[in-house]
Amino acid sequence: MTSRKRTALAAASLVLGGGVALLPVAAASAAPASATAYSCHYSKGSDGNEYAGHYSGKSVVPSSSTVTSAGIEAQCLLKRMHNVLPDVVSSPGTVDGVFGTTSKASMRSFQRLANRDWGAGLGVDGLPGPQSWPWLRGLTV
Repeated sequence: MTSRKRTALAAASLVLGGGVALLPVAAASAAPASATAYSCHYSKGSDGNEYAGHYSGKSVVPSSSTVTSAGIEAQCLLKRMHNVLPDVVSSPGTVDGVFGTTSKASMRSFQRLANRDWGAGLGVDGLPGPQSWPWLRGLTV
């Protein structure tokens, strides 16, 4: 394991902390776009994955034009990873549920990190989909 990988894992583990009860999460429903900034309520589920209280799945691709719970969730998880590794994962911007240009750039930086440090083999497309969600949820992987 490289020194950089150990440092990243140690930093993520410190920030993400221990097991907290899983908060109830909403379904991946869509709502009209708005300028609302959503809050993130982080917890670690009994499955060891990270949750932010908005969407519990691992397959919905957030919309770039409509507010979705999957978009809010992905932005929250990217925000948390950015706070842990600001020089590696760019900020997703405002957590507004619309997965636009800034969120996609953040996701691309996360996908590159996952590929480089953990050999994830993800396509670097800037979208959390069925291949990327498990890596985004398993931030301490």
